[in-house]
Amino acid sequence: MLIQSDNVDINTPTGIMRTYIHRPKSDSKFPVILFYSEIFQQTGPIERAAKIMASHGYAVLVPEVFHELNPIGTILAYDDAGREKGNADKEEKNIKDYDTDNEAMIQWVKKQDWCNGNIGAMGFCIGGHLAFRAALQKEVKSTACFYATDLHTNTIPNKPGQHSMEKLGDIHGELLMIWGKQDNHVPIDARNEIHKKLEATNILFSWHEFNAQHAFMRDEGDRYDAELASICYQMSLRMFSRTLY
Repeated sequence: MLIQSDNVDINTPTGIMRTYIHRPKSDSKFPVILFYSEIFQQTGPIERAAKIMASHGYAVLVPEVFHELNPIGTILAYDDAGREKGNADKEEKNIKDYDTDNEAMIQWVKKQDWCNGNIGAMGFCIGGHLAFRAALQKEVKSTACFYATDLHTNTIPNKPGQHSMEKLGDIHGELLMIWGKQDNHVPIDARNEIHKKLEATNILFSWHEFNAQHAFMRDEGDRYDAELASICYQMSLRMFSRTLY
């Protein structure tokens, strides 16, 4: 399916949030996927991943997740300086500010004539956590979280009762949780802790661990696993097709 790309500046309580839109080149209405990047924002690999999803019949929105802390259009490099800046931003932005970002994005997209009203979420790395956070919104029907970082830590600033794992009762849609067994950002003890907490709820979720490192979906660098990426895209697409169409 041919796609088109554009961007919009969405007003949020913490400032303008540049959001990139990739959607089918058609006059039809489509489901929406809120797609959350790594700490580097919309890099080439993130843009290509969003376009893959869009080409299967989805309007994909990629927000600048650290819009409060950087000039509009900022893309960090996959190098030491980029990681240092991205991690510093992650440790500065309060978890509740992602909630207001999500609310603003959802309200905006519901008004677009190409939106069919059904919304899902997806993300890689910190974006996996932010997709998980988006699942707290009642409009989000299903969410694909790839090697979501910091669900087991307090790295993202939060107050008592605000941590994402303390808000599981607000999740009503389906979750697809995907991990790499060799991921040193989310080691086995952390994965077991997250899984145990999800098992104690009534959330509909599936859990998949692959022999892969962190960032195995990123289509550049030596951790990329093209075979697993293809499998995981198909898993996500099957869930979104079932829940959003």
